[in-house]
Amino acid sequence: MTPAQVEATARAAHAGQTDKAGRPYAEHLRAVAEGVRARGGDEEQIAAAWLHDAVEDDALSLEWLRGAALSSRTKDIVLAVTKREGESPEEYAARILATPGALLVKESDLAHNADPARLAVLDEATRTRLTEKYARMRALLGLVG
Repeated sequence: MTPAQVEATARAAHAGQTDKAGRPYAEHLRAVAEGVRARGGDEEQIAAAWLHDAVEDDALSLEWLRGAALSSRTKDIVLAVTKREGESPEEYAARILATPGALLVKESDLAHNADPARLAVLDEATRTRLTEKYARMRALLGLVG
């Protein structure tokens, strides 16, 4: 798939979805992909950024991902950042760290999720819970600052 095809597929898969703040979900996907690019990520990582929540959110199936015309590295990154039911944060972080290229995608995802402007529109309890969750994951991944 070309980069434009990956973006179009991700946008279509998440059409109608919104984030916790009620914004179109594609805005988050775009921000994560742009964050990966700004952090020096390559095209495979940018493709994974567009698709990073697709399987987890049931926007695209695991079968679709397996059969998609994407590099095995892109698929591996998407699978690495896809949370699994019953999985501990430690197990999730270990899989990300063990998958080449996945840390940069997750770092960009966390950066956008923890953006103070995004969090500011949430109620205080949700904002506090998510801020702590994102900080814990950053620590597990060895991302400081």
